[in-house]
Amino acid sequence: MTSRFFLLITAAALLPLPPAFANPAEAQQRLRSAVGEVLAIADGSSSSAAFASKVRPTLERHISFDTMTSRAVGVGWRQFTQEQRKRAVQLFTSVIIRTYTEKFTPGEHPQITYQNAVSPAAGRVDVPTRMVYRGSKYNVTYRMENIGGWRIADVVIEGVSLVANYRAQLGPTFSKGGAAAVISSLEQSVSRRS
Repeated sequence: MTSRFFLLITAAALLPLPPAFANPAEAQQRLRSAVGEVLAIADGSSSSAAFASKVRPTLERHISFDTMTSRAVGVGWRQFTQEQRKRAVQLFTSVIIRTYTEKFTPGEHPQITYQNAVSPAAGRVDVPTRMVYRGSKYNVTYRMENIGGWRIADVVIEGVSLVANYRAQLGPTFSKGGAAAVISSLEQSVSRRS
């Protein structure tokens, strides 16, 4: 699973599409362009720390961390104050970016084969890919939603949703201690990785 972490970074910098009229083919092309952008940043980075620093602004533009965080928390998100939401999104973003960029190795690129993108619902496009990274093969689907332009809202690796995986951790944390417990848990995750 640790090799999967770099996979999010390689295709996460999705360039925005025109909000109302994007179609699956356009989304797929934008994803291809975004992968090139992320790989160019990777090529110019000498370490995972340098990569994380350089790629963060790009990822924040093209991934809806607000959506990911709210869905990872689940129904309890409605009980967060605006300040708690802001803090949770900041922390969740840091956890995700650091987790994935820690797996970065300068000079290593995944081989990516794009499959036909589909639109399972209005405002959503799924871009399935097959990736080979460090000799392992992965099926990765990028779930993009029209959130102020097309942005990644989830990544599904080998059938496991990133958002659902974090919801399995953060949902029970919220049930036990509310928003403060979720924020504390995320703060601990960030500090453990520092």
